[in-house]
Amino acid sequence: MSTASAELFPILEAGRVPAQSRPFLDQVKKNFGFVPNLFAVFANSPVLLEGSLALNAAYEKASLTPVERQLVLLAASVANHCDYCTAAHSTVLKGTLDVSADVVAAVRANRPLANRRHDALVNLARAMVITRGEVPEQTVKAYSDAGYRPYQVAEVLVGVALKTLSNYTSHFSPPDIDAAFASGR
Repeated sequence: MSTASAELFPILEAGRVPAQSRPFLDQVKKNFGFVPNLFAVFANSPVLLEGSLALNAAYEKASLTPVERQLVLLAASVANHCDYCTAAHSTVLKGTLDVSADVVAAVRANRPLANRRHDALVNLARAMVITRGEVPEQTVKAYSDAGYRPYQVAEVLVGVALKTLSNYTSHFSPPDIDAAFASGR
């Protein structure tokens, strides 16, 4: 990415954050215990920051399990070539959610997962990104055959939309990976 793009969305320090972004960054800090670098980039646009947090809050209400939601976010981040989000979601899966490093490595390498249900989920999320939503019928059928309901396709779509916001923002202005996510590299 060019230097001009990096300057477009700098990581904002506390004194430079727009007033409209401050309450949202306070919420982020409360949730994470710190402000991850990507959110400090989001803060350049109160609309982007608020929109991302609102979409994330909606996604958290999905019927997908926490592990399934994170697998979607990781698969989309890998497909979108976002190093920052790939590290963050790998860290959450391996640390907070106690998913094996082998499963995370398989998602990151686009290899099949031993768990048929999770494999179908990851394949659907990946296909949504790669095909720009024109997912092959057999991918949707495998997802359905794995036991997912039709409305859960929309839940995966929300996760992909969430990652589109963060992955693309990261492409415009790549933040350094926070120490908290370093184990997910």
